[in-house]
Amino acid sequence: PAGAKDGTKIRMKGKGEAGERGGAAGDLFVIVRVTPSSVFTRQGDDLLLDVPVTFPEAALGAQVEIPTLNGRVKLKVPAGSADGRSLRLAGKGAPKLKGAGHGDLIARLKVQVPGDLSDKERAALETYADMRDDHPRAGLFR
Repeated sequence: PAGAKDGTKIRMKGKGEAGERGGAAGDLFVIVRVTPSSVFTRQGDDLLLDVPVTFPEAALGAQVEIPTLNGRVKLKVPAGSADGRSLRLAGKGAPKLKGAGHGDLIARLKVQVPGDLSDKERAALETYADMRDDHPRAGLFR
């Protein structure tokens, strides 16, 4: 059934083998094994999805397209989002086994840092860094 998790045991009444000496058929028990997804990780009825974003998308905000079980949707990345930020999409997770509805989809932002900067890109980042007065490690020395 929809929403079955790995290890779910399903009882099929009367579908097992017949008992000894002509007895009635017993029950058949099926244990569900779910193949892991290459895209989603399951936590109960919720699905986790790592979403790669660029530094400009995280800093400035963006709308990015992501997969769900029912197709693609647009995810709004708020301006100033940090690496690892989780955004919840209600009702976009796995179906619930005993009950109506679905779990949630948790999109975890993974900010991608380019390793192959051109000279022009490097100069632009150095100009940006010179304009900032950040002290991100100041709290380490209290």
